[in-house]
Amino acid sequence: MSDFKRTLVTCALPYANGPVHIGHLAGVYVPADIYVRYLRMRGNDVLFVCGSDEHGVPITIKAKKLGCTPQDVVDKYHGIIKQAFSDFGIKFDIYSRTSSATHRETASEFFKKLHDDGKFIEKESEQYYDEEAGSFLADRYIVGTCPKCGAEGAYGDQCEKCGSTLSPDELINPHSAISGSQPVKRATKHWYLPLDQYESWLSEWILDGHKEWKVNVYGQCKSWIDGGLQPRAVSRDLDWGVPVPVEGGEGKVLYVWFDAPIGYISNTKELLPNDWEKWWKSEDTKLVHFIGKDNIVFHCIVFPAMLKAYGDGYILPENVPANEFLNLEGDKISTSKNWAVWLHEYLQEFPSQQDILRYVLCANAPETKDNDFTWKDFQTRNNSELVAIFGNFVNRAVVLTHKYFCGVVPQNLKPEDIDSETLAQIPQIKKDLEYYIENYKFREALKEAMNLARLGNKYLTDTEPWKVAKSDMDRTASILYTSLQICANLAIAFAPFLPFSTEKLNRILNVEQLPWDLFATEDILKSGHSLNPAELLFAKIEDEQVQFQIDKLNATKAENKQNEEKANINEEPALAPAKEECTFDDFMKLDIRTATVLEAERVPKTDKLLKLTIDTGLDQRTIVSGIAEYYTPEEMVGKQICILANLQPRKIRGIESKGMILMAKQEDGKMRVVSPEERLLNGSTVG
Repeated sequence: MSDFKRTLVTCALPYANGPVHIGHLAGVYVPADIYVRYLRMRGNDVLFVCGSDEHGVPITIKAKKLGCTPQDVVDKYHGIIKQAFSDFGIKFDIYSRTSSATHRETASEFFKKLHDDGKFIEKESEQYYDEEAGSFLADRYIVGTCPKCGAEGAYGDQCEKCGSTLSPDELINPHSAISGSQPVKRATKHWYLPLDQYESWLSEWILDGHKEWKVNVYGQCKSWIDGGLQPRAVSRDLDWGVPVPVEGGEGKVLYVWFDAPIGYISNTKELLPNDWEKWWKSEDTKLVHFIGKDNIVFHCIVFPAMLKAYGDGYILPENVPANEFLNLEGDKISTSKNWAVWLHEYLQEFPSQQDILRYVLCANAPETKDNDFTWKDFQTRNNSELVAIFGNFVNRAVVLTHKYFCGVVPQNLKPEDIDSETLAQIPQIKKDLEYYIENYKFREALKEAMNLARLGNKYLTDTEPWKVAKSDMDRTASILYTSLQICANLAIAFAPFLPFSTEKLNRILNVEQLPWDLFATEDILKSGHSLNPAELLFAKIEDEQVQFQIDKLNATKAENKQNEEKANINEEPALAPAKEECTFDDFMKLDIRTATVLEAERVPKTDKLLKLTIDTGLDQRTIVSGIAEYYTPEEMVGKQICILANLQPRKIRGIESKGMILMAKQEDGKMRVVSPEERLLNGSTVG
């Protein structure tokens, strides 16, 4: 354990424009809750803070679709989210909201101090304006065709189909999501946080000082810092949010990325109005942010820069254990397409089975890469692990104790080596479990807890007390005594992961929650202690339950497909607008030649890139091209292509790429390699 006196744990604030789904749980809230429960069992002073993020464009878009006010939207979903978290056993010390008076006051004061201290720069820029609606358009209010994949309905900040990050200027045929009209550019003034001024400090603090951070977190931070940080706007032309509290801020609100993280501070103030500073301004406090990978930049670069700019002793995060994304049945979870398992629906359809989902989401957590949730895996893990290993061992040990010793922990009358050898393995399991939790490797920690249950099952199978009882009750007493000590250890080991099941196990063992300090000690349950009757810790998930969930998802997929077909009916792909004229001399600078692909392979850890070795007739060289969505490596080998041969080389994913393949692209995203009609000599010029 660390030397810090206390630990402040925050979770990314969920948007209050929809319910919480399993992707949120696996990425953020389940690992955070495990960590907090573990620290509390160790006797640590912990504060667990979260709340609804109730500002931002997605809220206003939802309100317009529903024909209600943004406040109506956030009131509805804040209630749903808060109740679902509680029912699922996520035990925040406070779950508040960014529409609270405390937050508005805190965020306003934060902005005003930075403004008065000269920490912002003011810039006028051209932004899209809807003349029909009479308002500037935030990125999410601008929709159009994605320039990357050709999908319609891409937002000005992201395409939800291909996941690409965009800017409004990149969209093809952009139009307003409010009126449908084509927006125009107008000048507007905003305040910016000059991240570039904090670049060297961030580099020293993160790249030199936090090499222990998870690879995905450290790598993303390094990429941003190495690429050069730019000033980032902290205000927006909107009417929903915290108003900009300075002269000239009329009609503007704090940008949500600036507003939301301050919510951690305001929520702490709301809970502890007279004692909040020790959690935010004391070097004795360890700050840990649990987030998804899409929030890494904001929590590792932007929010720390805000705190640094503010000064006044604010602490910085000691760690930011961000997870990757969880997919559902092979497809990306999508709120807009209803492709998700919603927490509040799960709690209705699987009553009193919170721990099964907690177990599966932790066992399959996307800690190092995107992972996939399937209902078949959900069923298998429950039936083959929770029921058949953990639950089976506890049930056998308790049932046999009731059968042979009237439910009383027997005396250790006739111990043998196998008893001590089995119990001697528990300290190492405890040590490994602690190491993994304290290093945010919850999936591995859960494996250690289940290994303890496997140890118990193996012990019962090897000792066979049901057979020994026919001739030697003293030996049977020692076997069950040892088995019950393992049960007590399981009640401790699983407590951070499965709170509802361990509460049931404690009830069976007739004990209060056992402290962590008793883990791996001898005689946790004393001889003569009475047990309560056995009850099953877990129930099997039947095929019918799983099929119902699969059918529900299939119905959603069919509905989405039908909607896409309706949207695309009679729609011919649009053509990209003509580019500006160029001179003949400009064109003659391009050295376009034929070449043949000799070798092709996927670039590791990418979905779109192929590494091609080509023969240009003049040389053999490597080109990295984003065509893996359209061609397999096998399809490219032997293909004759056209390349821009004199393009300046550049490194892509650490590979030097010398040239560019010529592709023909429709605006619906369809792309094809440009090849000569007949095979020509490699190096033949095109022009």
